[in-house]
Amino acid sequence: MAKIVSLAEAVGDNVRDGDTVAMEGFTHLIPYAAGHEVIRQGRKNLYLVRMTPDILYDQLIGVGAARGMKFSWGGNPGVGSLHRFRDAVENQWPRPLEIEEHSHAAMANAYEAGAANLPFATLRGYIGADLPKVNPNIKSVTCPFTGEVLAAVPAIRPDVTIIHAQRADRKGNVLIEGIVGVQKEAVLAAKRSIVTVEEIVDELNPPSPNSLVLPSWAITSVAHVAGGAFPSYAHGYYPRSNAFYIGWDEIARDRDSFTAWIKENVLDAKPEDFAKHAGNKPAKAA
Repeated sequence: MAKIVSLAEAVGDNVRDGDTVAMEGFTHLIPYAAGHEVIRQGRKNLYLVRMTPDILYDQLIGVGAARGMKFSWGGNPGVGSLHRFRDAVENQWPRPLEIEEHSHAAMANAYEAGAANLPFATLRGYIGADLPKVNPNIKSVTCPFTGEVLAAVPAIRPDVTIIHAQRADRKGNVLIEGIVGVQKEAVLAAKRSIVTVEEIVDELNPPSPNSLVLPSWAITSVAHVAGGAFPSYAHGYYPRSNAFYIGWDEIARDRDSFTAWIKENVLDAKPEDFAKHAGNKPAKAA
């Protein structure tokens, strides 16, 4: 059953050097506060997994926390490149980064296979694509019933999955509303999981029609971190900070400006600092 703990305790108990770590959340509910705590605690040699790595993974890569990344799209959404990601791939700074690129469909199916405790996923994909030429983990299998040749990819089974959600009740059940990505599958596929939430409430009701509940038995740790998805948004709580994403492009272009930003806003900061972003008000770039 999930334990309700501080974010520092959740990361300290569940994220270990060398782990395969998935931090999921599509467009909104990206677990920035949790990612910053991973950086503060100095975790190293992580293998990062995420369907759409953006600014959060740019930060983790830039501080040297990652040895590799499995993903299906990488960039600063609506702006351009991830400069710390590019620096690691092109110049091996601050360390070399192993990359494994897939399609969105392959990643989603691989999480589903992991959640079902299957060794691999099959899909109708990669037809006419070049990724199989550079990714040895994209293979093919022949259906024993129809003879159809299908793509196959290894299941994703993280050591720990980290997500952000709107609410948890006092038993550790978690409600996600709005755009639901692969958070459910990523949590069910993982050995351990951390969920940060905007609120802890007595009852999760009433959920919206587009929502899901992760039961307490599927979660390891829950931490209350209001504003913990900023600069992404939390549906029903606060908007996306477009200004931050635009501002990040300049911050991340230069190693020194990036390092200074990390010191001020991550290393010298704390989870409670995210609370200033909670609530329905315009968000400003940091």
